[in-house]
Amino acid sequence: QVQLVESGGGLVQPGGSQRLSCAASGLTLTEYAIGWFRQAPGKEREGIACITHPDGTPYYIDSVTGRFTISSDNAKNTVYLQMNSLRPEDTAVYYCAVDPWWGNCVLGRFYEFKSWGQGTQVTVSS
Repeated sequence: QVQLVESGGGLVQPGGSQRLSCAASGLTLTEYAIGWFRQAPGKEREGIACITHPDGTPYYIDSVTGRFTISSDNAKNTVYLQMNSLRPEDTAVYYCAVDPWWGNCVLGRFYEFKSWGQGTQVTVSS
C-alpha cells in the first residue's frame, strides 16, 4: 500500500525559509516522478514542482522558480521541498503525490499524479 506522509510545515515570517519532507512507503521513489502541490484557502490545488527519477531532474512553475528547490534522498525514500524567500501568498496546505511516468512531470501534467498524502500547513505571516 502506497503511503506518502508530508511534514515540516508551520508558521514562518515573510522572507523566511522552510523545508518540507515527503516520506514514502510502499513504493520505491526511484521508480516514480514525485510532485509537490499546494492548495490555498478558496483556491484549487496546484502543482508547483516535480522531480523525475532516476535522473533527478527538477521542474518548477514560474511562481516558485528560483525560490523553491525539490530534491530527493533515495536512501531515505524521501523527497524534500526547500522553500526560501517565502511570501504571504505561499500560505497553503502542501501535498506530495507520485506518478509512475516521468513524462507527466516533464509535461507539467500535475493532474495525473496520485496517492496524495494528508498535507502539511505552511503559513507565511508576520
